[in-house]
Amino acid sequence: MSTMNISLPDALKSFVDDQVSQRGYGSSSEYVRDLLRRERDRLQLRGLLLEGAASPASSAVDAAYFEQLRSRVRRQASGGVESSGVASTPD
Repeated sequence: MSTMNISLPDALKSFVDDQVSQRGYGSSSEYVRDLLRRERDRLQLRGLLLEGAASPASSAVDAAYFEQLRSRVRRQASGGVESSGVASTPD
């Protein structure tokens, strides 16, 4: 693991110290790593959402679509897991 040193104003250092103690982090490094992971995940999700918004619609999303989706989730929850790990639109 690489090391990176950062400088913080006193107010931010106090904030980080408070978050470490209040949220149960073991160290300020652990807290900052968690923040960075969350930001990375947020950016990845944002990219996926933008990609999806830019893609053409594949089928109508109406009440029937959601009912088929619910049925598929119920089958998976009851042990009838579909073999594909890829999300697909319900038939």
